[in-house]
Amino acid sequence: MSASFFEEVLMTLDNANRHLNLPQGIFQRLRLPRRSLIVSVPVQMDNGGVEFFTGYRVQYDFARGPAKGGIRYHPRVTLDEITALAALMTWKCAVVDIPFGGAKGGVACDTTIMSRDEIKRLTRRYTYEIGILIGPEIDIPAPDMYTDEQVMAWMMDTYSMMKGYSVPGVVTGKPICLGGSLGRNRATSSGLVTTVIEALKVLNMSIDNLTVSVLGFGKVGFHAAKILYDLGAKVIGVADSKGAIYNPQGLNIDEVAKHKSQFDSVQGYKEAENLTVDELLSIESDVLIPAALEAQIHKGNVDKIKTKIVAEGANNPVTIEADEVLNSKGVFMLPGVLANAGGVVVSYFEWVQDLQRFFWNEQEIDDRLNTIMRRAFKEVLAISQEKKIDMRTAATVLGVKRVAEAVTIRGLYP
Repeated sequence: MSASFFEEVLMTLDNANRHLNLPQGIFQRLRLPRRSLIVSVPVQMDNGGVEFFTGYRVQYDFARGPAKGGIRYHPRVTLDEITALAALMTWKCAVVDIPFGGAKGGVACDTTIMSRDEIKRLTRRYTYEIGILIGPEIDIPAPDMYTDEQVMAWMMDTYSMMKGYSVPGVVTGKPICLGGSLGRNRATSSGLVTTVIEALKVLNMSIDNLTVSVLGFGKVGFHAAKILYDLGAKVIGVADSKGAIYNPQGLNIDEVAKHKSQFDSVQGYKEAENLTVDELLSIESDVLIPAALEAQIHKGNVDKIKTKIVAEGANNPVTIEADEVLNSKGVFMLPGVLANAGGVVVSYFEWVQDLQRFFWNEQEIDDRLNTIMRRAFKEVLAISQEKKIDMRTAATVLGVKRVAEAVTIRGLYP
């Protein structure tokens, strides 16, 4: 029987602790979420009936600051998944050294068959139900899978109505007109590309004609492909939930995006060959970016992968078993707690700007983001080289060490 998502996260924590040897009390504290909330979310549907959805908000740890983490709407949302993602957010915020703890939230629902009004009513009721836990000084949600800036606008408005005044800092990833930050929509991808460029330096590789495959063509996958394409890389394959396409000469990412917008899939793009996702995985590339769901790369398909760098755009798209195989092959791994941390970094910038009611221009944001991502990469790489451990374990060592220090210094209350 395979391990659950949270069990896999705990295995990574166990691996990191072999190099940290934390006191037992601190180690056990980091294996448990601080607080978990399960809520019933009744929603009046367009047909007049009422349906009940299950929602979650898990605050894993806030020793280093307010909890931070996205909200996802997906039929397969479970407490185990949300707890695992909240733990990863805790390490991620610490890896890039921003003053947040980790949280995650979600509702088990299928928004692809719901109307806009139904999604709005779902969002408002869910926000009301978790309103006892969130706030700009407590826990700050953000967009995630199947949520976007409109959902964040509804959340911000609902919370503000509960308080009786406007509270833009309660969520990040909002529209610009409500206090959102410039650069937020592509921040995760920008940070990921920065780590890829740093990895290329380590491996003495060039971005010119670099071959790239991207699994997932949503917010993260599209922007990562677009940025790399604009920098001169050759994006030879992309995949979405319906299948994959491949062109060894490289894809025009702008044209693929137009095709996807028109036909709701990358498949059928005239300048490429249609493939399955597993077929795309078996094609050799310099960089592979899994940017969709968890466990995309597993023991059943990892042997087919021929790449030099895996950069995780999604959270834990590579299982522990597959991770071991890739490391044994000498693949340079950029784990999600490092590679996709750009989103939470710019969310932090947005929160800071909301609190001070003073906003930065896009160049300032890009410069600050790149500085933080480069620093985090170098810190993780140094631990990897010093301790002779893989990059995922090194990143977890860095993040867990910083959280453990905060827990230790704050002490136990009462």
